Amino acid sequence: MTESILWQKRTAGAPPASGSRRQRPLQRPAAGVRREYALFLAALGVVAVHIADDSFLQPEPGTAASDHLVSGLLPLAVLALAAAAYPHLRAGLRVSIALALGCFGIAAGVEGWYYTLEADPSGDDYTGLLAVPAGLLLLCLAAATLWKTRRLDETRRRRHARRFAIGVAGAVVAFEVVGGIVASYVLTHTARPVLSAAHLGAAHEDVRFTTSDGLELAGWYMPSRNGAAVITFPGRSDQTQRHARMLASHGYGVLLFDRRGDGQSEGDPYRWDGAKDVEAALAFLQRQPDVDRDRIGGLGLSLGGELLLEAAAESQPLRAVVSEGAGVRTIREHMDTSDAGKWFLAPQMAVITGATAVFSNHAPPPNLKDLIGQIAPRPVFLIYATHGLGGEDINPTLYAAAGDPKTLWEIPEASHTGGLDARPTEYERRVVGFFDHALREAK
Repeated sequence: MTESILWQKRTAGAPPASGSRRQRPLQRPAAGVRREYALFLAALGVVAVHIADDSFLQPEPGTAASDHLVSGLLPLAVLALAAAAYPHLRAGLRVSIALALGCFGIAAGVEGWYYTLEADPSGDDYTGLLAVPAGLLLLCLAAATLWKTRRLDETRRRRHARRFAIGVAGAVVAFEVVGGIVASYVLTHTARPVLSAAHLGAAHEDVRFTTSDGLELAGWYMPSRNGAAVITFPGRSDQTQRHARMLASHGYGVLLFDRRGDGQSEGDPYRWDGAKDVEAALAFLQRQPDVDRDRIGGLGLSLGGELLLEAAAESQPLRAVVSEGAGVRTIREHMDTSDAGKWFLAPQMAVITGATAVFSNHAPPPNLKDLIGQIAPRPVFLIYATHGLGGEDINPTLYAAAGDPKTLWEIPEASHTGGLDARPTEYERRVVGFFDHALREAK
């Protein structure tokens, strides 16, 4: 009995056993965790308000709240789940959640700041302006939590090894997962808000036409002098205007228009169903008295090239297609490229595909490799840069899958969609010659 009492006295002030080391942070005053949670909820609430505002309260012109059920409700559900679970999680998981949602909050607010700087804020831009500082607060909260819960009772070698492992894992997750989600959100929520000045070198008229799903698109039309017309796509940017001037100087009618959600057109930006925009443009040209309805072609740059190829596979009125700088849109197309590093980027591309489907409220489009063969016997001209962007090296694969007649032109020194800049004389000769042959008047 005496020995037992003496043992209890000796061990009363002794440090806890190694097995209880993990409990130390949990025994700190609860007030600190409550303050951390309050800041987390406040920042998360601001981000949630902007998502609800953007998706349901003030959607883009031409769209309704019902068009954004997936893109609005799913992120809000994720935020609600994070808010409920946060105070019950270990510090490491709280840090990870705060970092990921902080990056998402900044991405969600980018559109508000972008439109404010490029034009004037309106609609949901005001809540977007608040989402960025809310995201930054979440990042600061993660950093502070990580600092307060760091381990001080381990050797320096073990501490450095653990931090290195966590850093590598965090970098991989940030690049492959968080980066893909952020990129997808920005691409599906921002577009060119200001219309470029018209420098077309020929008379033109402002036109508007409606897509099959009810969106009004805005554009310019230069009447035809040779009975044929070409769509230059996408948008009324300075770059597409250069191609329009080139074609108009050879007598072609040219239609430039803003894709949905871009410039003065209605709708949400960067939707995969943009082929409907091309179909509406074709219907407009077929109604023009100066255009032979069987002599309509298309010249697409980057995204425009991808959508023109898709539209041509599904629509006979598009009689010839020049696609420059078309790249990959989904994980399926990404795996069709010849890039040796495609396996490293595959997880990120899979995340981008899934996230874009969520944020655009639209299923992924068909694989271009499976579609392009349906264009034949109408001619296709594929142009790409050796060191272009967005998986341009898929063009040889598309060329192999296309039916005759087809042409492939690689321009090594060109930048993305920069063929006209790199080789202006040859570009004009080859592209205009292609349309002259494909859209020549039937005898």
